[in-house]
Amino acid sequence: MAPRQVVMLVFDDAEVMDVSGPFEVFSVAGRRHGLEPFSVTLVAERPGGVSLRNGFRLLPHTTLDRAPAADLLIIPGGMGTRREMHNPVVRDWLLRAAPKSELLLSVCTGALILASAGLLDGLEATTHHGALDLLRETAPKARVREGVRFLDNGRVVVAAGISAGIDMSLHVVERLLGEDMAEETARYMEYHWDRNEAGLEDLGM
Repeated sequence: MAPRQVVMLVFDDAEVMDVSGPFEVFSVAGRRHGLEPFSVTLVAERPGGVSLRNGFRLLPHTTLDRAPAADLLIIPGGMGTRREMHNPVVRDWLLRAAPKSELLLSVCTGALILASAGLLDGLEATTHHGALDLLRETAPKARVREGVRFLDNGRVVVAAGISAGIDMSLHVVERLLGEDMAEETARYMEYHWDRNEAGLEDLGM
């Protein structure tokens, strides 16, 4: 079986772990068993490198106009979302690519980009605890929840801030490939997977 294509948008001032966390999960899932269930591609609006938060430089694989068709489409967060949520090129690409994807995922304030394109209307949504009010303003037709690590709406899955993107990604692996594969991925990463059993309130947020 061909691997599912995981396409992740990257842009200047995206949060490093919003990108690297899901990238790690989908890149290593199944590999210890000789499987390759996912192929991850990082895409940017323009050719060349992007500068994530705090000067972390990244060279995407390709550009939006050359991006493969996405089975899983991931939108990370970070301060750059305040710009990209108003970027017509990103919005038009997202509105073309999202309906064709099996799953649409956001991490942290990546939810703002989905919201600005109307892709959270009628759904439950969350984001980084510091941007909940902005998400409510941007997505008035969504039911914004706080104190959760991630929310699964079926085809649209959204995570709270930063490290919650790893929890969400492991949840997606579990949905698609089963609990054993997800738990093996978490063990390989030596990551304590939070399945939403401990809310953000328990972390003092």
